[in-house]
Amino acid sequence: MVCVMLALMVSACGGQPTPAASPSESGAGTAAAPAEQKSPAVVRVGWAGSPDTLNPAAALLSESFVIYELAYSALLDLELDGEYSPDLAESWTHSEDGLVWTFKLVPNTKFHDGTPLTAKDVVFSFNFYKDHEDFPYMTGYTTAFESVEAPDDTTVVLTLNEAIPNLFSQIVFLYILPEHIWKDHTEGAAATEFENLELIGSGPFKLKQYAQGEFVHLEANRDFYRTGPKVDEVVFQTFSNLDALVQAIKTGQVDMITEMPNTAVATLRNAENVTVVTGAPLAPDVTDIILNQAGGDNCPTDEGGVCSGHPALADRNVRLALAHATNKQELIDIILLGLGTPGLTLIPDSLGTWYNDKIADYPFDLVKANQILEDAGYKDSNGDGVREMPDGSRDLTFRLNWPSDSTVAPRLAELLGKTWGQIGVKLEMQALDPDALTSICCPAFDYDILIWGWGSDPDPSFLLSVMLTDQIPTGMSETGYSNPEFDDLFIQQSRELDPAKRQEIVWKMQEILHEDVVYIVPFYSKAVQAYRTDRFKGWIVDQPKLALDDVTSLMVVEPVR
Repeated sequence: MVCVMLALMVSACGGQPTPAASPSESGAGTAAAPAEQKSPAVVRVGWAGSPDTLNPAAALLSESFVIYELAYSALLDLELDGEYSPDLAESWTHSEDGLVWTFKLVPNTKFHDGTPLTAKDVVFSFNFYKDHEDFPYMTGYTTAFESVEAPDDTTVVLTLNEAIPNLFSQIVFLYILPEHIWKDHTEGAAATEFENLELIGSGPFKLKQYAQGEFVHLEANRDFYRTGPKVDEVVFQTFSNLDALVQAIKTGQVDMITEMPNTAVATLRNAENVTVVTGAPLAPDVTDIILNQAGGDNCPTDEGGVCSGHPALADRNVRLALAHATNKQELIDIILLGLGTPGLTLIPDSLGTWYNDKIADYPFDLVKANQILEDAGYKDSNGDGVREMPDGSRDLTFRLNWPSDSTVAPRLAELLGKTWGQIGVKLEMQALDPDALTSICCPAFDYDILIWGWGSDPDPSFLLSVMLTDQIPTGMSETGYSNPEFDDLFIQQSRELDPAKRQEIVWKMQEILHEDVVYIVPFYSKAVQAYRTDRFKGWIVDQPKLALDDVTSLMVVEPVR
């Protein structure tokens, strides 16, 4: 990944898109110029990432889903207040038993290439996602689907195999694909190997140009079936250097940035024509310290499991001591500059009622951490400052790895090494390319401790499912954790239709995870973004969740006149 500077963007795109002209500029020297010759209104968004693929079936990275939200339609939209609203479906009803849902589609909808979008495309898309167990995410949203039918062009009938409490969260990210394009890419590996470089959807923006790892250039879909965007184009430009990203918003090279080092917040707050905003993220990004607990009967050897994790990490006493030796408030103050809250489990505090705020966390206490290890037989017999296993077979030296593109992990690793070293734990630290990290993670379990993270759905089911026993061989489980009680509770919450009773189950599951010290979650970060005030107005910053790069903002921003 390279930093795409302005000149490179010109070269790659065949001409740098220009922002909408101001009234003083648009007529300068050309008083008789017709209105249609105005420069298009182009919003430039700077970010540190890039889509890993334009194929929704194969995507892993959150940047990919940002683009899909703009280019594709789904039956429903997720709003910044956490509520669901109509998108392609203009209305819906369901049977009394909750098994049959009927969605009426907006009529006369077209894909970007002009082909009509009908209920048959919805049926095709849902079945396509359902039929491929190798899809990273999409298949999981369809597990309750029994059948999907299209009695006419604007009616979809979805029948479930059992009533579920969270259907809307399961269909909101099931993007509607054009059958006439995808029908030739449904078999076997073709489904994930299809590059989908034209990105034909029916959303409010359509693809104009794309260079992987450099930029995604979208233009407004003027045939959109609802009120369309107020701008003409959006360019997402990738910066691998965060300092360059911050400089780009200061100089006006970009109009908005989706992320920044928290060290840049004070500088940008003082920058002319720049506003910094913080808030709960729309898709909470959970940073986690992953402790390898895979081994024995839970090692997925048939799927390539190596399970080379340090045996001490299978001992809850060791994991508990590490938790007590993690100074979460210091991590928040130093790494996030206070823009975060202490973490508990993978369910983040921004998931509202699903977050169990009654759990009492393990306090930072080095004396207690040392005593736990001492009592469990982990002693420093040779006085070198590193404890050994109770049987003396090896010392407590753990490999610690993280993705090389992480802006948080290097400092986090350094601070962990400092406090964990005070309880006799030594870390061998190394950043790895994300692909290399994936290869040692899961289902290989060829690591000791990882610093990584998850993006959260609006419903807790997905992140809870990561810790199921049956996810160990699939690569979704990062820890190799297995607890039959937790597995049973997961099934119960997935079927409980009473919101209060379901919340009780979800809270109990979090208590189990915290008690078992499955992860150490250092903090929940706030979203920190910035935009220029002299180019575009209308950014949505007054909602419970913050996401300036979401379709909700990009549909309503307009040039400053």
